[in-house]
Amino acid sequence: MPGGFAQDSGPCPCGGGEYSCCCGPLHRRERRAETAEQLMRSRYSAFAKGEVDYLLHTHEPTESRWALRQACRQTRWLGLSILAVDGGGAADLEGTVRFEARHREGVLVETSLFQRRNGTLAGEWFYVRAFELDS
Repeated sequence: MPGGFAQDSGPCPCGGGEYSCCCGPLHRRERRAETAEQLMRSRYSAFAKGEVDYLLHTHEPTESRWALRQACRQTRWLGLSILAVDGGGAADLEGTVRFEARHREGVLVETSLFQRRNGTLAGEWFYVRAFELDS
C-alpha cells in the first residue's frame, strides 16, 4: 500500500507521463518494474512523492523508515535525466543506470546497481547500491 504524502494525479516526477499510469501503479504494487531503468525511475518518483514503503520494498533492508521519510521531506526534486543504461533488461539479472537528478540544492549524478531478487529472472528488481556520487 502506498505510504506517501502525494496525490495520484498530474505528471510523473520521472518524466514518463501521467503519474497514475507511470510510476503510480508500481508504488501501489499493482505492477512490477520490468527493467532496472523502470525501477530506478519509480524510485526517483517515490523519493519525490514520499512513497517510503515503496522505497523500503525495493531496497535491501538497510535504510530506516525514519531516515527515508526525512530525506523525502527535506529534498525538493525537480527533474530526472537518464544518462546511460547497461543491462537491466527483461533477460538480465543485473543492470546499472547512470542518471542525473536535479533538486533545489543542486544536482545528484549517480550510477546505481540493480539486481533481481533470488538471482532469477522471475525475481523483482531491487536497488543494491550506488557506485559513485557526484554533486
